[in-house]
Amino acid sequence: MTTTTGDPGAGPFLSVRDLYVRFDTEDGLVRAVDGVSFDLERGRTLGIVGESGSGKSVTNLSVLGLHDPRTTHTRGEILLDGQEMTGATERTLERLRGNKVAMIFQDSLTALSPYYTVGRQISEPYRKHTGASRKEAWERAVAMLGKVGIPQPALRAKDYPHQFSGGMRQRAMIAMALVCDPRLLIADEPTTALDVTVQAQILDLLHDLQQEFGSAIILITHDLGVVANTADDLLVMYAGRAVERGTVRDVLREPRHPYTWGLLASMPRLESDVAVPLAPIPGAPPSLLAPPPGCPFHPRCAFVSEVGGDRCASERPVLAEGRSAACHLSAEQKRTLFDERIRPRLG
Repeated sequence: MTTTTGDPGAGPFLSVRDLYVRFDTEDGLVRAVDGVSFDLERGRTLGIVGESGSGKSVTNLSVLGLHDPRTTHTRGEILLDGQEMTGATERTLERLRGNKVAMIFQDSLTALSPYYTVGRQISEPYRKHTGASRKEAWERAVAMLGKVGIPQPALRAKDYPHQFSGGMRQRAMIAMALVCDPRLLIADEPTTALDVTVQAQILDLLHDLQQEFGSAIILITHDLGVVANTADDLLVMYAGRAVERGTVRDVLREPRHPYTWGLLASMPRLESDVAVPLAPIPGAPPSLLAPPPGCPFHPRCAFVSEVGGDRCASERPVLAEGRSAACHLSAEQKRTLFDERIRPRLG
């Protein structure tokens, strides 16, 4: 998906092409990511959605080079501001992490060290990447805590993570990620386990900081409601593959893949009749030790018969560039099936 903002002649800040990630395990080779490609430009937010185990986090940990090279096999192209990340040395990756690219991890309590104050954990990366003095780095950490909405930042910087609430820890994680003004911010389920009010505050904060710093953001989530209000573009992943992509507006209004239909139909809505049960996607995601041949979604898909023959079980559908879905249904079939069977459920 290629969308432009700013200089029309500029290329994407992040370009991922044909990314494959395999893990060696005692049970065999796990095919965690299977040929994923996408682009992202500064000032835009890409939402990546899918069930647990779909490859969302693995894909983005590869961007930072955080997989254990002893048990991980990665191939493909990851260009960050024109620099190849796949196969880069650890020294190069350490220089880029926190500086050009940073990540907000899913569990702030385990991502933050319990042994150091929050202020120290924010100031140390700043010292490392800028060469600032301890005093300058501490002042920067306090300023960032204030920027992300933590009251009395000079006092709270001296506290430890366990003294912060869940929402405050997540704000501290955002402050730590943004302390060096990275151009790319990866947010992995940043609102998990937070109440709805705090979720909205965190998402608004990310939006405001993006406007200020002009950062590109990757938002990893399983919640389509979150990306609907936050992201510009959307990538839907299933079983390690990208199965649909486009702008958020296009994908959510006119989805083209049966898996995306299932995700939308399983979401609760305020206007829905509470007496009508949600329609979950039948079955379970496949094992990535032995993913099914052909379309990975075909064992759970209710529309295999519409394609006919064994094409879904034997032939892998291709995800084209731009607005597309990796599905063997024809464009006319997708429109008709969605309008007749899915749209009435969505209201």
